[in-house]
Amino acid sequence: MDHDQFRTAAHSAIDDIISYFQTLPSQRVVPAIEPGYLRPQIPSNPPTDPESWPDIQADIDTKIKPGLTHWQSPNFMAFYPANVTYPSILGEMYSAAFNAPAFNWLCSPACTELETIVMDWVAKALALPGCFLSDSENRGGGVIQVSASDSIATVMVVARERMVRDLVLAEGLREGTQEFEERMMDLRPRLVALGSDQTHSSTAKGAIIAGTRYRSAKARLEDNMEMTGKGLRGVLEQCERDNLTPYYITLTMGTTNTCALDRFAEIKAVLSEKPAWQRIWVHIDAAYAGSALIAEEWQHIAQDFAEGVDSFNTNMHKWLLVNFDASCLFVRSRQDLIDALDITPAYLRNTYSETGQVIDYRNWSISLGRRFRALKIWFVMRSYGLTGMKAHVRKAITLGNTFEDLVRSRTDLFEIITRPAFGLTVFRIKAPGASANGSVVQPEEACNALTKKVYELINARGEIFITASVVAGVQAIRVVSASEAAQESYIRRAFDIIVKTTEESL
Repeated sequence: MDHDQFRTAAHSAIDDIISYFQTLPSQRVVPAIEPGYLRPQIPSNPPTDPESWPDIQADIDTKIKPGLTHWQSPNFMAFYPANVTYPSILGEMYSAAFNAPAFNWLCSPACTELETIVMDWVAKALALPGCFLSDSENRGGGVIQVSASDSIATVMVVARERMVRDLVLAEGLREGTQEFEERMMDLRPRLVALGSDQTHSSTAKGAIIAGTRYRSAKARLEDNMEMTGKGLRGVLEQCERDNLTPYYITLTMGTTNTCALDRFAEIKAVLSEKPAWQRIWVHIDAAYAGSALIAEEWQHIAQDFAEGVDSFNTNMHKWLLVNFDASCLFVRSRQDLIDALDITPAYLRNTYSETGQVIDYRNWSISLGRRFRALKIWFVMRSYGLTGMKAHVRKAITLGNTFEDLVRSRTDLFEIITRPAFGLTVFRIKAPGASANGSVVQPEEACNALTKKVYELINARGEIFITASVVAGVQAIRVVSASEAAQESYIRRAFDIIVKTTEESL
């Protein structure tokens, strides 16, 4: 493909992308295909001779689009959102054109320096404490990771290394000796990571990656499924009885099931009670709800992160108009990352890195090479401004409040399970003859079966897409509408579909 051919193909692709977005409201959200649908349509072997772009592009319409779930559809109300916008797409185009692996500053200085700048922009936009800025006295800063799962796995490895290193140094052993290494290996098997049973599965997976154990505190409906100080204390004390060393904990701002906020202040108070507990790395997973911090009315939450928190991450690719992948990880001490992850063979050495004049982000993540992701964040923040980004977040919360009110208007059919938050409503279907609940919903087999039936029927029909979950034994339906195309009319239509499906299922 030469320059002129690329220009023609690019114009055609952009026209097709615009048409795709414009027609989303009328399309089925989830494809009506079966597993393996694509294999018979694609040749078994790659083409021997070049194919024309029109032939290639035609296959997007006939083969790929029929198998897509349309996350940008205003009728997509499942999971959490995965936003994309035109400025973000333009950022991806430039990133692909420049194609810099950016494993150190010298690879392409603009990649590193823009990432540092825009991560400071994001930290300030979210009103994060100054300790997470790149110019802070404690030498904190931000780095763009692939996903919250990558962020968590990275800081868990770093937390593990910090804990065992500090313990071995406290015993008087000298770093770099065989005795030091052997003692570190002796201590690692007793390490345990912590969370709650509502913590995202990435923490349990991160413990596997880090080669450590994992324990969770039980969250209760009586506590709105939030991790409490009392619940954590019980787990910590059990770890002591089991001769385990807690080294890391994930606290969540917006759990996956119900968007609950763990009780940060009381948990930090518990962690301060004993020197051993004070050494635990505290990470805030705010993958979805962290975006709400851009609006002033939620920024008081970030005040709890000023002390006693080692790291924080939020995914701009969920709610802040930047496409996947753009997980923003902020750390209080970049040196913790560097101590754990810096491997510098001769071919990576250069004057700028050796003298400490620059940041090398290869030491802030597990991967060596990294994409120029800062461009799309820069483009979005400039194109929308903080005013536009705040308006987007507030719109989703307002739509969530509207849906909550609709659900509460039909107490004959529905029952809200946990406190709605950040645009998410979690509810169940009431079964005929179900016992009356008090202020806390309780599991009931008939309600669970009916809720599951309604959820599966709605998704099978494909007019809207919602997700289900089980919350403390209660079968639940989750609804959240936070795409850029979301509007009140779609929320009301979704509610009407849920009501109609429920009534025919009774």
